[in-house]
Amino acid sequence: MTTQAHAAAQDLLDFIDASPSPWHAVASCEARLQAAGFSRLEEVDRWQLVAEGRYYVVRGGSSIIAFIVGTQTAAEAGLRLIGAHTDSPGLRLKPKPAEDAQGMVRLGVEVYGGPILATFADRDLSLAGRVNVRTPDGFASKLVRFSEPLLRLPNLAIHMNREVNESGLKFNKQTELPLLLGVSDNDTTAEARFRQPIATALHVAPEDLLTWELNAYDTQKGAFWGVDQEFIANSQLDNLASCHAALSALLATNKPTATCLCAFFDHEEVGSESAAGAGGSFVSDVISRLAAHAGLDAEDQKRMLARSFFISADMAHAWHPNFPAAYEPCHRVMVNAGPVIKSNANQRYSTNADTAARFMAICEKAGVPCQQYAHRTDLSCGSTIGPIVAAQLGIPSVDVGSPLWAMHSIRESAGVLDHSYMIAALTTAYGDN
Repeated sequence: MTTQAHAAAQDLLDFIDASPSPWHAVASCEARLQAAGFSRLEEVDRWQLVAEGRYYVVRGGSSIIAFIVGTQTAAEAGLRLIGAHTDSPGLRLKPKPAEDAQGMVRLGVEVYGGPILATFADRDLSLAGRVNVRTPDGFASKLVRFSEPLLRLPNLAIHMNREVNESGLKFNKQTELPLLLGVSDNDTTAEARFRQPIATALHVAPEDLLTWELNAYDTQKGAFWGVDQEFIANSQLDNLASCHAALSALLATNKPTATCLCAFFDHEEVGSESAAGAGGSFVSDVISRLAAHAGLDAEDQKRMLARSFFISADMAHAWHPNFPAAYEPCHRVMVNAGPVIKSNANQRYSTNADTAARFMAICEKAGVPCQQYAHRTDLSCGSTIGPIVAAQLGIPSVDVGSPLWAMHSIRESAGVLDHSYMIAALTTAYGDN
């Protein structure tokens, strides 16, 4: 294991640990972009862009697009776009979550996306996200995160669930998933018990908490594991690992020929159909404004898109030796064996033969291995932002990702080398012409 690969993996773990919600993930990206000299743009303002300028724009607090204006006109060089998503499956608090449940205060949750619910049991959970608080002018949005465990989903003892090891751990989503917060107090309502720690953290009165988008997260930090410490474990590797790799690649890019963008969207895990999601207008709005500032007419904008290339970066299913029947023969991708090109004949992934070959060439140029993956034909295949963005923009696209175990678990695992490989491939892609 090289020192460089270990350092990149540690930086990834630090990035994830600082990003327990989509809003925190965007804040983490913003901090790194600002440190690298990127300027923030606001969608409500008129943009003033300069050649070789470095910019970013945020939508909804949970989606972000950063870009470097290329040295050549976009009509001649096109765009190099890498996309990923900031959200992960899990448990989100309801608008009025607090309930007094016969002596215990518990918080009602909704299931967001498709998490492996059993993995949330008996973990040191806490709350993170954004809260809107009352101000003299209306309201202001503030990030909140509790580093100490506040919540828990305790298992039922095996003495009361004798078949759990044979039938599997299952939770009724309505009655058995609410998270325990504390013992109820005859002098304090469940609502007050819930509001008070948030209000204290934000230095406001409890009654000034208006609305919130809060998720439960695992407070255990990321770690290396394996006999040679060749693996990493953390929450949200799907898909903050891809965000980190793409952002690292963009920050390593200097004076690119083509305009380079990385676009990180919220709501991928629930279909992307939102103003901040890949199915919204965010990326096309940014590209339209880039084209306008480059002075491109309608014809040149079409030429720009025809010369562009999009990489959809999301995680891939790593070969698990304990479950060989779950995999398609000849498509068993290995951890620490390089980026994975994901293909599906029904366009659940955006890859075609041409774009796969182009990414293979990028990996070869970067000096990293690559692999190919297809799902078992008799199993439903997941999807990504790839087909959505490719269809919206009409540009060639490929779906790729680093191999991952336990996708959608609260504690996922991946390879140290794979993350370094992905950064190298994406950095090369930004310079590919």
